[in-house]
Amino acid sequence: MIGSRDVMEIRWLEAFVAVAEEMHFGRAAERLHMAQSPLSQVIRRLERQLGTPLFERSTRSVALTASGEALLPYAYQALRTLGNAVDAARSANGEPSGQLTLGFSGVHNHHTLPRITRSLRNAYPSIDLKLVGGVRTFDGLRLVRNGELDAAFVGILGPAEPPLKMREISRQHLGVVVPADHRLAGRGTVRLQELRHEPFVMGPVDGNSSMTVQARQACQGAGFLPDVVQAVSDPFLILSMVAAGVGVTIVSSEVMPILPESSAWLELEGAPISFRHGLTWSQENQSVALQAFVRVMDEVFPEGVFETETTTPQR
Repeated sequence: MIGSRDVMEIRWLEAFVAVAEEMHFGRAAERLHMAQSPLSQVIRRLERQLGTPLFERSTRSVALTASGEALLPYAYQALRTLGNAVDAARSANGEPSGQLTLGFSGVHNHHTLPRITRSLRNAYPSIDLKLVGGVRTFDGLRLVRNGELDAAFVGILGPAEPPLKMREISRQHLGVVVPADHRLAGRGTVRLQELRHEPFVMGPVDGNSSMTVQARQACQGAGFLPDVVQAVSDPFLILSMVAAGVGVTIVSSEVMPILPESSAWLELEGAPISFRHGLTWSQENQSVALQAFVRVMDEVFPEGVFETETTTPQR
């Protein structure tokens, strides 16, 4: 049993989380507005109390130990619970307030993100909305589950696993983007089998991007694996590389209005392959700001009503 002199201080957890996220004591100290030496002392104090090291340190790198990995989600939960309590007290006699952290990918949310963020700010101006870009689907699910994000835009490949909830907000279809001078560019449609020997630009095959997962599954269904000559995480960069002639790619139809110059969109022949976008959040997160966000989401994206993109650009 933990004695009164061994009670863990909130600032210790804040220091631990900062180092865990930055993986650098200097950057974490700067983020916490303190010197590096006191930060190191706080971490050592926490490690002594727990009786186990939380970080592997060297002159060049910092990494979480197994104990650090185990502690991190609970540290997020403790800090989130405290923040939620403060926000609830401040919001009790007025409109909801507090911080909401929302993850998004960028190119796949260019239409849906502005709608919900604008509506949230109009309805609840006291909520401090923090947007985190470059969040791919499986990263988003993990970060929401851990409490690092309150909600995230994700691609939907299956049902959400508790405690996560998910709402489908947009349903698109897969197509192909090729360089404007590509032999197929003037066709308008293409069979997937015709891309068997083409060089592809796609996201990394690391399981984080639902778009990459579904694009590869589509190719496998057509009897081949894509020859990926360039793997990049940024969807905008993927489209730019295609326009530069590096290769072709498979993406969903919401990118059609924002295709770069020197690229062309091709519809896939046969039955459309749907790609579903959604928002995810945790039922365990009792944040006042998150509850307000869910209310706004229900108004902007009513359940069972999906955004679609049907306009094909001319190139």
